[in-house]
Amino acid sequence: MSEPDNLAPSLLEFPVDFPIKVMGRTQPDFAQHILAIVQTHAPDFRADTLEMRSSREGRYLSLTFTVNAQSREQLDRLYRELCDDPMVSMVL
Repeated sequence: MSEPDNLAPSLLEFPVDFPIKVMGRTQPDFAQHILAIVQTHAPDFRADTLEMRSSREGRYLSLTFTVNAQSREQLDRLYRELCDDPMVSMVL
């Protein structure tokens, strides 16, 4: 399958386990909200692999999760939804 003209070829070989880190202000239901987004795009995601870490002063929360990505398009859609979410400060 060839890449669309506007996309560079992917350096990843799919399927691939792909880690994603999401950061946002600490607030009620942040982790559950992000988990729901992830599960929409990666229904086989295992919540027990989620890692959470608070910032030193507790103002921010980072979530690291690994999805089994089946395609670049799947990752692009997931990243786009996470980046557009008002609860999210940064996605790596």
